[in-house]
Amino acid sequence: MKHFLASLSLLGAFLHSLAQRAVPASEFLLEGDYVLGGIFDIHRSVTVYHDRPKAINCSSQPFILPSYRRFQLMRFSVEEINNSTDLLPNVSLGYEIFDHCSEVHNFPGILKLLSADSLIQPWAEPHKNLSKVKAVVGPFSSTDTLTVASLFMMDLIPMVSYGAAFSALKEKEIFPSFLRTVHSNNNMIEVIVTILQHFNWRWVAFLNSDDSFGEDGWDMFIRRIKDTEICLAYTKRLNDKTDNYQMFKQIDSQRIGIIIVFAPELGAEALIESAIELNVTNKVWIAVDTWSLNKKLLKEKGIKQIGTVLGVSQPVVTIPGFSEFIHHSKSQTHCENAGQNVFCNQVCNCRSLTPEEILNMDPSYNFPVYSAVYAIAHALHNTLQCGTDTCNGNFTVFPYMVLAELKKSNFTLLNQRIQFDEKGEPMFGSYSIVFWNHSGEAEEIGFYRFHPSDHFINSSSIHWYTKGEVPTSICSKECAVGFAKISNGIHKCCFNCEICPNGTYLNITEDPYECINCKDTEWSAAGSTSCNLRELEFVPFTDIGAILIMVGAWALVVLTVAMSVLFAINYNTPVVRSAGGPMCFLIFGCLCLSNVSVFFYFGKPTASSCVMRLFPFIMFYTVCLACFVVRSFQIVFIFKIAAKFPKLHSVWIKYHGQWLFITLAFVTQALLLLFGNMFAPPKPHNETSWYPDKTIIVCEMNIKASLGPALLLVSLCFLCFIFSYMGKDLPKNYNEAKSITFCLLLLILTWIIFATGFLLYKSKDIQTLNALAILSSLYSFLLWYFMPKCYIIIFQSHRNTQEYFQGLIQNYTKTISN
Repeated sequence: MKHFLASLSLLGAFLHSLAQRAVPASEFLLEGDYVLGGIFDIHRSVTVYHDRPKAINCSSQPFILPSYRRFQLMRFSVEEINNSTDLLPNVSLGYEIFDHCSEVHNFPGILKLLSADSLIQPWAEPHKNLSKVKAVVGPFSSTDTLTVASLFMMDLIPMVSYGAAFSALKEKEIFPSFLRTVHSNNNMIEVIVTILQHFNWRWVAFLNSDDSFGEDGWDMFIRRIKDTEICLAYTKRLNDKTDNYQMFKQIDSQRIGIIIVFAPELGAEALIESAIELNVTNKVWIAVDTWSLNKKLLKEKGIKQIGTVLGVSQPVVTIPGFSEFIHHSKSQTHCENAGQNVFCNQVCNCRSLTPEEILNMDPSYNFPVYSAVYAIAHALHNTLQCGTDTCNGNFTVFPYMVLAELKKSNFTLLNQRIQFDEKGEPMFGSYSIVFWNHSGEAEEIGFYRFHPSDHFINSSSIHWYTKGEVPTSICSKECAVGFAKISNGIHKCCFNCEICPNGTYLNITEDPYECINCKDTEWSAAGSTSCNLRELEFVPFTDIGAILIMVGAWALVVLTVAMSVLFAINYNTPVVRSAGGPMCFLIFGCLCLSNVSVFFYFGKPTASSCVMRLFPFIMFYTVCLACFVVRSFQIVFIFKIAAKFPKLHSVWIKYHGQWLFITLAFVTQALLLLFGNMFAPPKPHNETSWYPDKTIIVCEMNIKASLGPALLLVSLCFLCFIFSYMGKDLPKNYNEAKSITFCLLLLILTWIIFATGFLLYKSKDIQTLNALAILSSLYSFLLWYFMPKCYIIIFQSHRNTQEYFQGLIQNYTKTISN
């Protein structure tokens, strides 16, 4: 540490001694009451590897013409301010400018700017280590700025850059005294994306320089296109080792038509010259402001063959008086002898340049340099509390005072209001959108303003390489209406198209990649972009089928009541007793109660109506079937079993076996229905799968809950069929078993027809069919079991006598005996 401190002290002493020497007149130096620092990259050193430290002579390095023009613009601005009577009256501004020709070898000049009239003391208080300069204009590039910015930040020396666009420079925690008169990379990327979206270009390549400027631009571009339809198909960092042939070959193989080149001027020049040499054609090149007005490339032979070049540039602002200054300045003699200057990067090998050559250089960044100098001058004017004729020079001006006033800048310069936001970003300026026309000029075709935000692009002024039509750059063609994009790679711009099926729709503004399901109350055809309301359907009471079935249900009630009266009148006759006697009235009552279910199949289904559709029918039809099971069993029992098993017959008679069986069936079914409706009752359900455009309101049944009652019904039906079939050979005129068998066959056939219709035919009318099946089940017993007996009672009374029945039984007994 001691050695390091000693080295710094020696360096400071050396710089101090050099500063005391008389320096001949130079373009880089101007004495004044207050000195501004300037950093311009007039030369650019060629990187060469050395095995030991070696000094670099900046004046021997390649010359950058546009930077020399900006260098002269700072000189002009200071001279103009010194000649002004309104700004800094009776105060002279001086400058000390250094050529930032190398990121590595520029520190002697920077340290000289930081040095005072005493030795450099790194740990001294800021006011005790006073810099000779009050503010610095520059540097130009982001990389150069990042290299030296920290040295100025520690003493809050204002840096006003006229070209550094690195977005992180606005972070005040790291760069508290940094301001700039150009917009950041984030704003540049915003303009580029606006151009891409304006021409609907989605498949692009992004080539950036391998430095902080290029990396920052790439990062900003990735973030900006995240939620857009633009895809970064190819990206490459450009440096001396880049294989341009392979790079352009890959771009061609991916059919990329748009190439964004986010690089400094020299890197862009090398890339475009390589593209011309490699015969790259039919591309749209988008240039950033570092090279969009490049005079060399505009006149390059073969530039027309590479395609169409669009660019984002700093607006070309004419600075009044600058032309006269250049003509006057170049007529003066400045010392060009490096041996007589303090530092080699304060020497310029540019005496041979004519005023016309300087004025014809790339005019980019004219106004940023001009406004940077004027912003510092206005800040110093306010710091010195200047009036109309004089300034207060009775106190020491510290750089942090100038910084405070710089942040509050608010003045008009060439019709622009110069202001900075809290992060030191400019609240003025705009970008021009240019097109490289066939005359070798960058023609302005639009603009992008930030305060307030506004933009315009005159597409008709562009002469495309496609000879009229705007070039396209897409990975996949847009899908037709109603077709969703199905990604087929890592890029969202590459996709296949698939039609949205029935019941879905595509909203391209919300999500072009997914078919959205319609609501349960909506429907859509294949390839739809919206849903339509479904037509709600159920069987109303006014339906003709419903009316007929309800009439039939009321007719069944009337017929049942009539038969009950007839059987009651003829209660003691053999026909009534053979039909079941008192059991007939139970069957009539249960048929009427089962009939209630029919009326709940019409109208809009509700929770209660869904329960009533099956509960009365299953409950009381179970009793009916149980009665017919008992009746068919009794017939077979009397004629075939009683004689062989007399004790069994006596027990059956004694304990009223028929009523026990009916009661057991009723209670069992009642419990099954009660538990089923408690835990999983039937409920209304919107059936949307039957029709694409209709919703059928049906009653949804729980299969597990309805399985028990259904099995009990089927079991009773099966028993009834067995017993009735056993009695098929009983006397012809006394064969209730045959009637029951026929009724059961009709019953089974009815429900087979219904089940078939339910599986094959899906519509609201299936509910009508269900009601008809129930009504048919009731009529099957009423018509084919009881109606023949009513006929005998009314029209064949001679067959309804005791003698007739006794004769039939005796004949059957003789037949069995034989």
